[in-house]
Amino acid sequence: MQKNHFYLIEVQYLGFRYHGWQRQPGVKTVQEMIERTLKYILKEKPFKILGASRTDAMVSATQAAFELFLQEPEDLDQLMKAFNENLPADIRATAIEEVDAQFNVIQHAKEKEYLYLFSYGEKNHPFAAPYITYIQSKLDIDLMKEGAELFSGQHNFKEYCYKPNEGTQFDREILLSEIVENNIWTANFFPDQSYVYRVKGMGFMRNQIRLMIGRLFRLGRHEITLDDIRESLDKPSESPEYFIAPASGLMLHQMKFNK
Repeated sequence: MQKNHFYLIEVQYLGFRYHGWQRQPGVKTVQEMIERTLKYILKEKPFKILGASRTDAMVSATQAAFELFLQEPEDLDQLMKAFNENLPADIRATAIEEVDAQFNVIQHAKEKEYLYLFSYGEKNHPFAAPYITYIQSKLDIDLMKEGAELFSGQHNFKEYCYKPNEGTQFDREILLSEIVENNIWTANFFPDQSYVYRVKGMGFMRNQIRLMIGRLFRLGRHEITLDDIRESLDKPSESPEYFIAPASGLMLHQMKFNK
């Protein structure tokens, strides 16, 4: 009886030129480029992959992951070398390990951390566009920090899911939600001062983080109040006013798995 083989592969990618992770007709996606590369290096060997997280268009990742299913075993060092040699320059594999048949890259993800980089004031250098969202108006950062803390804990995030599917579970737990000064990512073309919205949880709904930081931008511009955010979590509106923040400031920063 043939034994199947299962591999957990971690990757990084700059999402600026991709239409998200998931394969879609007529547009370039991260999944498409990974599958095209695997098809080339594995020759005629059948395979399939399952991604741990479906990032949106232009969203980047410093630690994403997918599961590779093969019918034949592979030398991990050779597979890693060939994979990186043939991937496009804006995608890189960082780790690979064999897992057992019970492992599921979606069900066994116990924590995901996202970062959202942003700045305001003087317009950023154009080279910063793939990494940092620029907000033209002045932001009350101290007020935004208070607002970010309100998202922590168990809440009904119905107002923070764009076009939910039937049966979507809106009760979610946010393990960390904070705004801090950006000392994580730096470059000589970055602005002198920028900020990071850090958020951790087991999983997130469609556009959830971009809707959360979008609400915080509105708070920072004094368009809404802290009480408005509290009410959005306690008594979600049936027809909320969506403000989805730009995608290019968002990155999947870290994932942890139960193995």
